[in-house]
Amino acid sequence: MREFFNQYPLGEKVIAAGVSGGADSLALVLRLKEWADAEGCRVVALTVDHRLRKESAEEAAYVGEVMARFGIEHHVLVWTDEKPENSIEEAAREARYRLLGEWCRKNGVKVLATGHHLRDQAETFLLRLIRGSGVDGLSGILPISERQGLVIIRPQLGDEPEMLREYLKKRGVDWVEDPSNENSDFLRVKVRKFLPVLEKELGLGMRRLADTCRVLGRTRGFVSREADKILQHEVKSFDGGAAYAFSLGQWQKWHEEMRYRLLKQIIVSTGRRNYAPEAGEILRLMEVLPEREFGGCTLGGCEILPFRKKIWIFPELKQAPLLPKKEWEAFVSGHPEYEGKVLPYKLRRFLWCRNIPNAEKQA
Repeated sequence: MREFFNQYPLGEKVIAAGVSGGADSLALVLRLKEWADAEGCRVVALTVDHRLRKESAEEAAYVGEVMARFGIEHHVLVWTDEKPENSIEEAAREARYRLLGEWCRKNGVKVLATGHHLRDQAETFLLRLIRGSGVDGLSGILPISERQGLVIIRPQLGDEPEMLREYLKKRGVDWVEDPSNENSDFLRVKVRKFLPVLEKELGLGMRRLADTCRVLGRTRGFVSREADKILQHEVKSFDGGAAYAFSLGQWQKWHEEMRYRLLKQIIVSTGRRNYAPEAGEILRLMEVLPEREFGGCTLGGCEILPFRKKIWIFPELKQAPLLPKKEWEAFVSGHPEYEGKVLPYKLRRFLWCRNIPNAEKQA
């Protein structure tokens, strides 16, 4: 734990930890507590009760008992929304991060720790390989990332799950086994059960797969820095990064990988989504952008428009009001940075709605 924080110094005095009751997350919060006590920091445990199984409330209560035993503040967050019939695993994951993030933002906590470990990394690599991911996906789970302003850390990413269980045994702590971890209807469970076969037959174990993620992560880091340079110097941003534009001439000069990465990055940022659109959708967009017949489209919550030999990307406005000319002129008088600029009508409407209170009523 100390090695992780030496590598990623955060400077925060309070860290929240997602704790489900499984061995991974229980080990995480107890190890964090040991580190925090030595550093003068505080750990808060957060348990999301998805209400998907009848045992979930009982399991959340058990986590509370363990946290009380070790003097750790604990809160239960309940997913009360109506549960979807399909893609329940994905929906539960989104709900979990939403509830955790909401609690952290409400309580001024900027860092959230999760219990991902070495086997999770190996499984993720294989899952993304199956789905045909590129460098970003095959880099696996990042040790530290950001999600809607919240820093997500994964201090146990290099630890084997058995080591975490041994740690709990030494501390005299039992854990909850989630029955879904044995359900082979889930692709991740199928991959998990196949990992021992890979190691036995090919010598391809968890650590070797995780090492591959780390190597690809270096490549990802380099390419990302190069893309950031292009974004900074060759892509025009508006209203603090709420919208972007680039010339088709510049687009033709960029390497194909940079085109893909920049489109993906801009769409995720502008559309304010947690995930990028499917790779195939971005690739199809790349094919049609330079065509003269391309008249615009929506993707990932964004409007993507050609206008005056440029491509403009900004958030999609559904049921937006019309923008009278006099309202735009009034807006520009208060925002001189747009004086004399020729912008697409939909972008002007977006900027007006974004910056003028009750713009819809004024229309």
